[in-house]
Amino acid sequence: MVNPHLEAARAVLAQAPLVDGHNDLPWTLRDRFGSDLSAVDLTVEQSSTHTDLPRLRRGMVSGQFWSVYVPSSLSGPEAVTAVLEQIDLTHEIIARHSDQLALAQTAEAVESAFDQGKVASLLGAEGGHSIGGSLRVLSVLHRLGVRYMTLTHNDNTPWADSATDVPAVGGLSDFGRRVVAEMNRLGMLVDLSHVAATTMHAALDVASAPVIFSHSSCRAVTDHVRNVPDDVLERLPGNGGVLMVTFVPQFVSQAVADVDGGSGATAPRATIADVVAHFDHAREVVGVDHIGVGGDYDGCPDMPDGLPDVASYPELFAALLERGWSASDCAKVAGRNVLRVLQAAEDAAADRR
Repeated sequence: MVNPHLEAARAVLAQAPLVDGHNDLPWTLRDRFGSDLSAVDLTVEQSSTHTDLPRLRRGMVSGQFWSVYVPSSLSGPEAVTAVLEQIDLTHEIIARHSDQLALAQTAEAVESAFDQGKVASLLGAEGGHSIGGSLRVLSVLHRLGVRYMTLTHNDNTPWADSATDVPAVGGLSDFGRRVVAEMNRLGMLVDLSHVAATTMHAALDVASAPVIFSHSSCRAVTDHVRNVPDDVLERLPGNGGVLMVTFVPQFVSQAVADVDGGSGATAPRATIADVVAHFDHAREVVGVDHIGVGGDYDGCPDMPDGLPDVASYPELFAALLERGWSASDCAKVAGRNVLRVLQAAEDAAADRR
């Protein structure tokens, strides 16, 4: 029997680009295959990843921020070298599959790739440790196509507090505020996933362009430090930014988070309904114009039931439609909102030149 909501979701995604905020395939390829692209054929479905080209197509993904992540255990020149290697690897993936992927550095380029039936491929750096404390390195990353940087990963940087580390600078240091200002000047999106709530507020205090949360969910629904508190979410409309709801089980299910936090209980399964609850809460707090999607596929070992891999996006939007979200709402959440933010960052940067 045909699911009318699923058919309606596919109709939405055929007309509006779906731009996902965070996918860790490049690190998975480095970790499992030594960055040797000849060792893995992304044109056929893979059993050891959440992502490949056939499933991107089935998931109707039109734009993907590929994470050029490196561990926050690296610092200084070592971190800079590693992120440059990841950027090069991601460019190689795009070039190797140029019949299906297209490098995109602007909102207009994403729309152009969508019109050509290709997956617009953007780069996002996960963790400010990647710049080695240098604004010049930050500029180099932007020149190489990086269009967002997450201010921290799981550990603090010397200039910004992480959600999962002991606070050290009270949010952002003076240099941290300079980093945000420089990202605004360059037109690089400031990504506030992974950072402490104090850092979120500090960045919103000084940001002159919209911010994103590339892969975070709502703390009021699941009490996990990686999620965003309502008092931060309430500031997003004034900033113009977007919360890109993630699917990571311990971020979307309180039961999973409790086990992850050491309750000792048998690990439950997160579900697509858990994820939808975060979308519903975000709509109540920030409104539909400030929500996107950031699955974090290949960034964690397991995903919720109903959303096992990148082919699952039509099922997510079918669930939203079933909950009463309109086709227009879903088009905004799929990609229109984050493309508006990307364009706003570009425009703000152009005004400074």
